[in-house]
Amino acid sequence: MSYYVYVIRSINHNYTYTWMTNNIERRLEEHNLWKTKSNKKYKPFELIYLEEVENSLEARKREKYLKWWNWRKWLKNKLENVSI
Repeated sequence: MSYYVYVIRSINHNYTYTWMTNNIERRLEEHNLWKTKSNKKYKPFELIYLEEVENSLEARKREKYLKWWNWRKWLKNKLENVSI
């Protein structure tokens, strides 16, 4: 079973969220239908980064790395220079 590490960005707020899942379509739907309590006030979201990994352990490692401040700063700078 594949796992995904993803980053979503609120369309209306200055907010990003990084997590992992084994079903990206379901998870994005949950975020946008207010089924995720931790960030429902920031909906709607758009997917800005997606990475597929082999298992949940690797997904957890990548998620921790992506939450690291320097990586988030790099991603923010990259997104400011690209039209989405």
